[in-house]
Amino acid sequence: MRVFLGKSPLVFIFITIFVDLLGYGMMVPLLPFYVQNQQGGAAIAGSLGSLYALMQLLSGPVLGGLSDRYGRRPVLLISLLGTSFAYLLLGLADSLSGIYLAIMLDGITGGNLTTAYAYIADVTAPEERSRGMGLVGAAFGLGLMAGPVLGGLLSVYGLGVPAFTACAIALANVIFGFLILPESLPAERRNAGVSVNLFNSMTQLAGLFRLAPIRMLLLTIFTLNLAFSGLQTNFPLYSQRRFGWDATLNGIFFAYVGACAILVQGVIFRGLQPKFGEKRLSILGLGLMAAGLAGMAVAQQAWMLYPFVGLVALGSGISIPALTGLVSNQVSAGMQGRLMGGSQALLSLTTIIGPTLAGLSFEHIAIAAPYWLGSLLSAVALLLAYLSLRRIPVLVKRTVE
Repeated sequence: MRVFLGKSPLVFIFITIFVDLLGYGMMVPLLPFYVQNQQGGAAIAGSLGSLYALMQLLSGPVLGGLSDRYGRRPVLLISLLGTSFAYLLLGLADSLSGIYLAIMLDGITGGNLTTAYAYIADVTAPEERSRGMGLVGAAFGLGLMAGPVLGGLLSVYGLGVPAFTACAIALANVIFGFLILPESLPAERRNAGVSVNLFNSMTQLAGLFRLAPIRMLLLTIFTLNLAFSGLQTNFPLYSQRRFGWDATLNGIFFAYVGACAILVQGVIFRGLQPKFGEKRLSILGLGLMAAGLAGMAVAQQAWMLYPFVGLVALGSGISIPALTGLVSNQVSAGMQGRLMGGSQALLSLTTIIGPTLAGLSFEHIAIAAPYWLGSLLSAVALLLAYLSLRRIPVLVKRTVE
C-alpha cells in the first residue's frame, strides 16, 4: 500500500472512494429518521433506497461513457461536487419531496465508482493493477466502517449536522482534486465515438440471461442479494421499534457489520476457498444466511442481533464471491467485461426492488416480516444453487482440487 500512497493520483482516488462511502455510511442509517421527521414511514424510507439504486443504475454507464470521451478528471470532480450538493440539500430538506430530490441527485452523481476504477486502470501497470484495486477495496471498507459511527455521534447534535459534515468533506475533496489530480486519460486515447446509453446495463444483463450455462447461477445470485438488499434502510426502523435504539446505537451496529464484512471477505474466505471450493462454500454460505436472518426476526434482546448478523455477514461473505467465481469460470475470457457489467446491473436491480419490498412488508405485515422474507429468499437461493451446481461437476471438482 505504501507504494500507491506515495503517488498523489492514487491518494486522491483512495480519498475519493473513502469520502464517498464515508458519506454514504453516515447517511444510510439516518435516512429513516429523516423520513420520520417528515411523518413518513418504512415504505417511504425503503423507496428512497430504491430510488438511489435506480439512479446509480442509469447514471453508471453514462458517467463511464463520458469519462471515456472527455477524460476521468472532470467526471470525478463534477460527480463529487454533485454529491456535496446532495448532502447539503438533505441537511436543508424540510419536506419529503426535498429528501427525494437530494437522494436522486446523490444517486446520479454517486455512480462514479466505475470511473474511479477506470482511473486506476489508466495509471497502473498490469502487474500492479490488482494491488490498485485492493486499495479501492480498503477505502470502501474503511468508509463503510467509519461512516455509521461518525453519523451516529454527530446526530446527537441534530439530524442536519451529519449531512452538513458530509457536504463539507465532499466539497473539500473537490478542492483537493482540482488542485492536485492530473488527467489519467490523454486526449489521443479517448474514444470520441463512444455510446452513452442509459440502458446499456440492462442490454448487457439481457444478453447474459440468454446464456444457458449461467442462467440458473445468475438467478441464484439475484435471489441471494434480494434477500438482504432492503434491510439496510429498514434495520434502523426495526431496531427502534423493537429495542428502542437511537441513531448512535444504529451507527455502532452498522460499523460492526462493516467490520464483519471486511474480516470475512478479506481473511476468512481466502482461507476457506482452497480447502472447500466454491460449490461447498456457496451452499454453506446460503444456509448460514437463511439461519442468521431468521434469528434476527426472532431476536428478543438487542444483544442477540450481533451474533445473528455475524452469521448473515459470514454467509453472504463466502457465498457471493464463491458464486461470482463459478459464474466467471463458465464464460470465456473475452466475455468477462460483459459479465461484470451485466452482474452489476443484476445487483442494482435487487437494490431497487429490495428496499421497497422490505418497507411494505414492515408496514403491512409485521416488523419482523422483512427478515423472515430474507430468510425465505435465502432458502430459495440455496435450492437454486443446489440445482444449478449439480450441472457443473467438472468445474467444481477442478476448483476444489
